[in-house]
Amino acid sequence: MGEPKQSAEDLAILEQLNLDYNQADQGSDAARFRELLAEDFIVQTPGVTRNKEEYLAYIAKPRPFKDLALLESRVRILGDVALIHGRASYTMIADGVRQEALYTDAYQKRGGTWVCVSACAIAPGS
Repeated sequence: MGEPKQSAEDLAILEQLNLDYNQADQGSDAARFRELLAEDFIVQTPGVTRNKEEYLAYIAKPRPFKDLALLESRVRILGDVALIHGRASYTMIADGVRQEALYTDAYQKRGGTWVCVSACAIAPGS
């Protein structure tokens, strides 16, 4: 069984959504997240699971890190679902320690638009 065909347009859209997600995270931009996330969105980070509204309230607070940088990402389109696997780095504000995070975000194309339905991050300190 071969890899599903990935359209260049969908790939470009998902790569931009990944950048937007990371920028919104660094900037505590809950308004942008409201646009990116599906109504049934779920996120898991170490020790906690949040729904969309819980995550928006969390993200609106000042971030405990700065200098968030995307180090690598890989987009895999699987029909109307796409997975984005990424690695990012950031500096903790409290102690200046540089950390790295791994994440997987799941997007689904709904009504012709890609929305993030799930996210999981292994992100120390965040």
